[in-house]
Amino acid sequence: MADEQVFRVMLRMEIKPGLEEEFEELWIRIADAVTTHPANLDQWLSRSDEKGIYYIVSDWTNEAGFRAFEQSERHLRHRERLHPFRERGSMDTMHVVAHIDSSRLGFESHALWEAAG
Repeated sequence: MADEQVFRVMLRMEIKPGLEEEFEELWIRIADAVTTHPANLDQWLSRSDEKGIYYIVSDWTNEAGFRAFEQSERHLRHRERLHPFRERGSMDTMHVVAHIDSSRLGFESHALWEAAG
């Protein structure tokens, strides 16, 4: 992976009114259909402040790994389970250019951070 950048996928999903809680529960239950793929690094489900809007972000070792997953039969079955909840959606893909790991910076409180700077 030395020459390859992390490939990030961001889905925006608009969930049908009244189905948000059920969608969240199902998404969590079946998330391993994504996270167990060998090219997947991480995955997040985030609820927007805008009612019914969710963002799903996943990181992949590279674009080829994501595309293999995306075209798989298992992914198709996963999407079919979530489809009844979805009103609209979109997908953006990108290559991560930089990542700063804030856990290594050592500021244990807001006051320490403020004093450093």
